[in-house]
Amino acid sequence: MSRIVRGVTRDGSARFFIIDSKEIVNAAIGYHHTSPTASAALGRVLTGASLMGCMLKNKGDSLTLQFRGDGPAGIVLAVSDYCGNVKGYMSDPGADLPLKKNGKLDVGGLIGKGSLCVVRDEGEKEPYVGISSIVSGEIAEDLASYYAESEQTPTLISLGVLIGVDRTCRAAGGVIVQVLPGADDATVSKIEENAGRISSVSALFDAGKTCEEVAALALDGVEYDLFDEIGVSYLCDCSRERMGRGIASLQEGDLEEVFSEKEEAEAVCRFCGKRYLFTKEEVLGIRRGMKG
Repeated sequence: MSRIVRGVTRDGSARFFIIDSKEIVNAAIGYHHTSPTASAALGRVLTGASLMGCMLKNKGDSLTLQFRGDGPAGIVLAVSDYCGNVKGYMSDPGADLPLKKNGKLDVGGLIGKGSLCVVRDEGEKEPYVGISSIVSGEIAEDLASYYAESEQTPTLISLGVLIGVDRTCRAAGGVIVQVLPGADDATVSKIEENAGRISSVSALFDAGKTCEEVAALALDGVEYDLFDEIGVSYLCDCSRERMGRGIASLQEGDLEEVFSEKEEAEAVCRFCGKRYLFTKEEVLGIRRGMKG
């Protein structure tokens, strides 16, 4: 299980969230059979979504990140609950690109240019939808730009995924440090000075650093308190009932077409790949129940 630690500076200038997301990324690789570059791209989006999700206030709240770029990855989407558990997918998990000149995976090229959509669903309220441009496709920079433009909140974000020669995730993690209203300028300056220390967060975790040790680097010279830690996972909540309702909601003509050549309809969860089979009688029964 991956873990998140959360804390705040003692002077109330900033709050911070740090995740070791290796297990989440490896779960995603297992579900989606991603190429190395796709693993890094999806892994960063999942890591960012998990951190942003754990900033939600209430049980039942959820957050969705959708990167819609013109690169070969297509749409990259992640959904987090209020605890930071996440699930996600990308249009083409097999998409890959040559390494960049510096030897690193070309996540920005795989994502391309386009838009980032952030949806916060907080239950009774209408979901908040924020849209910003993809700045680099490297994910962390794009999320920081979103916070600056759409929420006017200065936010330091570092995300990293290190893929091994065996195509599994060797290390992954992320840091969000968010400046709060009325922040002390000296505290903010110190946090900015420390940014370089966490710029390669996956390398820190690969070297054996813990979330607490990464926090110490990010907040060096600033007094702070860690107030809790959370165990988080790649968690898909698909069910036979939900998938059945999805098929049953098709238009009458589309439903007839589905069963015109086969006795069972198959629904596949795009988050975990689980397959569900339904007979026409089952689907019609679900349809009647929905209307009733």
